[in-house]
Amino acid sequence: MSGTHTHESSPANYLWLSIGAAVATIALKLTAWQLTDSVGLMSDALESFVNLAGAGFALWMVVVSRRPADPEHPFGHGKAEYFSSGFEGILILGAAVAIAWSAILRFIEPSPLESLDWGLALATSASVINFAVARSLAAAAKRHRSMALDGDARHLMTDVWTSAGVLVGLAIAGFTEILWLDPLVAILVALNIAREAIRLIRASGHGLLDQSLPPEEIAEVERVVREFSSASVRLDNIRTRRSGYQSFMTAHLVVPGDWSVAKAHLLADELESALSSALPHLRCVLHIEPGSQIEAPAP
Repeated sequence: MSGTHTHESSPANYLWLSIGAAVATIALKLTAWQLTDSVGLMSDALESFVNLAGAGFALWMVVVSRRPADPEHPFGHGKAEYFSSGFEGILILGAAVAIAWSAILRFIEPSPLESLDWGLALATSASVINFAVARSLAAAAKRHRSMALDGDARHLMTDVWTSAGVLVGLAIAGFTEILWLDPLVAILVALNIAREAIRLIRASGHGLLDQSLPPEEIAEVERVVREFSSASVRLDNIRTRRSGYQSFMTAHLVVPGDWSVAKAHLLADELESALSSALPHLRCVLHIEPGSQIEAPAP
């Protein structure tokens, strides 16, 4: 039973859900665009194609990131998820440029809007789907510590908010017959998703540069270390880094110089076990040092 539950809640399954949502919203938004001839809805539909491409690439990277360590990758493949986030950011940025260009052309040659009632209804349905899936992905991203899921969730929520802007703009344009509102909304959509694209690309770059653990996890490490520290035992030179869903820590375990190797290693094993219990994704490597070799001489 537990194995089935793990499979059902795996990051890959959530991304399959995102892919299914992207296909459904593409169909709804393309139909809405065809009915209304709105460049705003066209921009919304284009972003859903980006959602599909991003979710597909994220699925691939999640599968790669979960591969076990091998001789060529002794620390595993966790960083693959950062490529997913960066790739999705680049796709979103490209979509923003395409949307802005289409909006500029529509400014030059305005076009009347048609069948707004059906178009708005279909686009609203697509946004409801994206909102539900985004919330599910965001919750799963926290549970699985997945950068790929987090990036996809943020992208879908960006899509929800931009869709809301498109719907409001189209409704106003339909009632007032001010045609330039449609391309104006599309440009605002482009600017918003470009901002999200830059955020995703920056987050991906920071991840690839071996960021330390977040403050709340550092605090948990310090709490465990304090439980094992004493006048003669301490941890020095603590270094941490995050690699996708995995975390790594190295440190010097300073013990009295007259301790046996067996006794020192027993304490190291207990400390590593306590750290792993507090942070299940943490892989800890402790280097044992005799206190007499690294402590400053007494005055």
